[in-house]
Amino acid sequence: MTNLILPEICDFNYPPHYLAIEEYVARTYDDDDYFFTWRVNPSAIFGRNQLIENEVNQEYCDEHGVRIFRRKSGGGCVYADLKNIMCSYITKDIDVHRAYATYMGILTEMLNKAGIHAELSGRNDVMVGGKKVAGTAFYRIPGRSILHNTLLFDTDLDVMTKVIIPNEKKLSSKGVQSVRQHVCNIKDLTDMTIEEFEKFSVKAICGDKKRVLTEEDLRCAKEIEDRMLLPEFLYGKNPCYSVRKAHRFEGVGDFKVFVELKNDVIKNINMMGDFFVIGDLDKEFLDKLHNVKFERDAVAEAIKGVDTESVITGFKTEHMMSLLFD
Repeated sequence: MTNLILPEICDFNYPPHYLAIEEYVARTYDDDDYFFTWRVNPSAIFGRNQLIENEVNQEYCDEHGVRIFRRKSGGGCVYADLKNIMCSYITKDIDVHRAYATYMGILTEMLNKAGIHAELSGRNDVMVGGKKVAGTAFYRIPGRSILHNTLLFDTDLDVMTKVIIPNEKKLSSKGVQSVRQHVCNIKDLTDMTIEEFEKFSVKAICGDKKRVLTEEDLRCAKEIEDRMLLPEFLYGKNPCYSVRKAHRFEGVGDFKVFVELKNDVIKNINMMGDFFVIGDLDKEFLDKLHNVKFERDAVAEAIKGVDTESVITGFKTEHMMSLLFD
C-alpha cells in the first residue's frame, strides 16, 4: 500500500478538501491501494443519505464555529477536530464486503502494533475495552472502493456530544445511555503524542512507499471539492411525503422512508438513514415502486426478484416490507 503525501497548505483544514482528494485519487491512480491521514478544524460530517436536521445540532454548531459538511459515503454523523485523526483508504477491491474486512483488519492490526488491544465490533466500529475509537464508512465508484474513518485520539468528547444528535435506539442496542459513554480517546491508551501516533500509523500501514501529489493533482481535486460545497449537495432535497415510516434494523442501520401518495398510489419514495448503499438506490430499487399501489401485496410484487442486499448492505426484502407496513 502507498502513502499519499499532500502538500502542506494550512488553509485546507476542512473535510471537503480531503474527501475530494480521496475521490480524485480513486478516479486517477489505479496502480496501487492508497492510504493517508488528515486533520480538520471542528466539523460535523454526516452521511450521504441522512437528513441534516436529524443528525446535527445546527444551533450549537453555528454558535461555536463548528462547520457542517456532507460526505458521499453512507453511515452516521461524526464529529472531528484537530485532535482527531482522519484516515482514508482507496483500494482496487470493488467487493465492498471484502474491502471492508481488509481495511478493518488493517486498522486493528495497526492499533495492536501500538500496544493497544483493539477488536472489531458490529458493521463498522473498532473497539478498545468495550469503547469505540474508530468508525468507518465507504462508498464505491467504478473500479474502486473508498473507505474512511475517524480515529479518536484526543477529541473533545464533550463538544462531540453537543454536536451530534444521538440515536437513542442505537445507543440502547449497544447497552449504553450516551454517546460519551460509548467512546474513548487513544491518548489515554498510549504515551505517544498525536503527531507521533499519526506517523506511526502511516509507517505501520504503508512502510516507506509514497506518492507525492502535485499542484496539478490538487487543482483537479479542487473541482470535486467545489461541488461538495454547493448548498444543494449539503442540504439535499427535503422529501415530500404523505407517509413517513422509521425503524432501526440491528446490524443494518436506521431507516426513514418517505412516501408521496396520490389516490393511494406511490408517486415518489425516498429513503434516508445511516445505512450503506453499494448499488444504485433509485434505479435498482426505489424507482420500481413508482406508480405502484401502496399496499403490501402490490409492493411485494413490484420488488419481487430485486436483490436488495446488492443495493443496501444487509437489507432484505422482508426489511422493506416491515418498514412500510408493520
